[in-house]
Amino acid sequence: MATVNFLYRSTKEQAPLNLRLLFRHKNKDFVLGAKTQYEVSKHYWTKEHPQKRPKDIEITNKQQEVNTELNNIKNHILGVFKKADPADYSKEWLELQMKLYYNPPQKKAGVPTNLIEYIDFYNEYRKHEITKSSIKKYNTVKNKLIRMQTERKSPILVKDINESFKNEFVGYQKSKGYGQNTIQREFGFIKSFCKHARFLGLETDPQLDSLKLDKLKTSKIYLTTKELEAIEKKKLKHDYLDNARDWLIISCYTGQRISDFLRFTKDMIRIENGKSLLEFTQKKTGKLMTVPLHNKVLEILEKRNGNFPRPISDQRYNDYIKTVCKKAKLNEKVHGAVATDTVNGIRKVSGKYYKWELVTSHIGRRSFATNFYGKIPTTYLIYITGHSSEALFLGYIGKSNKDLAMEISKYF
Repeated sequence: MATVNFLYRSTKEQAPLNLRLLFRHKNKDFVLGAKTQYEVSKHYWTKEHPQKRPKDIEITNKQQEVNTELNNIKNHILGVFKKADPADYSKEWLELQMKLYYNPPQKKAGVPTNLIEYIDFYNEYRKHEITKSSIKKYNTVKNKLIRMQTERKSPILVKDINESFKNEFVGYQKSKGYGQNTIQREFGFIKSFCKHARFLGLETDPQLDSLKLDKLKTSKIYLTTKELEAIEKKKLKHDYLDNARDWLIISCYTGQRISDFLRFTKDMIRIENGKSLLEFTQKKTGKLMTVPLHNKVLEILEKRNGNFPRPISDQRYNDYIKTVCKKAKLNEKVHGAVATDTVNGIRKVSGKYYKWELVTSHIGRRSFATNFYGKIPTTYLIYITGHSSEALFLGYIGKSNKDLAMEISKYF
C-alpha cells in the first residue's frame, strides 16, 4: 500500500509543493520525494489550506482548486506505482513520473509518440505478421529502454531518435555490460520502430535514416566433417547423451533451427521415388519445407526403429551436446563468447575457449551450410537454410576467404 502527501519545503513566500511517496516493500518502509510544478503561497498552505470549513468563499474556492490538482497528481502517481516493477522504484523514477504527468506523450490519431509505448503499439499493430520470438526480442529492448528512461529522467520520444540519442543508447548499453553486436542489433530494432511510426504519420528526426552502428566480426563456430565423425564414433555410457548426440547429428544434416528439428517425428516422413523426404512447417517463418533425408539421418532412424530421438527441452539439449563434444575431445582453443555471470548479470564474454564450450543448438544449422557449401549448389542450400539472399548466406557460413577461394578454384 502506498500513500502520497504534499509538503511546503521552501523558504520563499511562493513556491512549488513537494510530493512525498511512502510505501512498504519487502518489510521495509521507503520514502521518495519529488518536486511538483504547482505553486502556492506559504501563507495559504500554512494558514488557509488546513481550515476545515472556511467562512471566506475565496478560501473555499482556492481549496477546491488546490485539492483538485493535488488529487490529479496523487492519482497519477499511485496509478503508475501499481503498474511499475518494484525494482524500478527510486527518486529518479518518481521524478520521471512527475515529468510525464506534466508532459504526457501526445498521440496522433491514436499512435503513441513515446518510443516505449510505441513498441507495444507496434507489436499489436503487426501481431499477424511477426512471430512470438520477435515480440520477445522487442520486449527485451522495451524493458532496457524503460530502465534507461528512468535513469535519464526524461521521456524517450520517437522524434528524438538521432545521433545524440544513438550515442546515449550505446553508452548506456555498454555501462550495463552488453556487447557491440547486441547493441547494434537492438538499435536496428529501434530504427525499425521509428520508420514504422513515420509511415503512420509521426514526426521523426531527419538523421534517422543515416544512423548506423558497426557490427563486430565474430568467429563462425561449426563442426567439421572430421569432428562429426569423432562425435559419431564416441562411445557414450548414458542414454540421454546418446539421444542428444543423435539430435546433434540430425541438425547437422538437415540444417534446421532447434525450434523445428526437435519437433521432427516419423509421421513427417514420406517416400517418393524411393527417396525419404521430411515435410514440416518452419515455426519461425511459417514456410512449408520438404527436405531430403541424408544417409546419416536415415542411419539414426534405422537404429531407433524408424523413430527420431526422444524430444528434450532446448536447455537440456544445449547442456548435453556440450558434454558430448567434450567427450569427443573437441579441445581446440578457438575465439568465441560464452555466457558468464558478471556484475551486470549474465553477459556474453569474449575470449579463447575450448571448442566444446562454444557448442550451442545453432551449430547444426551453420555446420550444414558450411560443410555442404561448394558440394551442393548454393541455391539449394539457401532453400534449406531459409536465408533471404546469397549475400546473407555467405556471411552466415563459417568459411574464410581462403576457403571460399579454394572452393571456387574447383570450377577453373
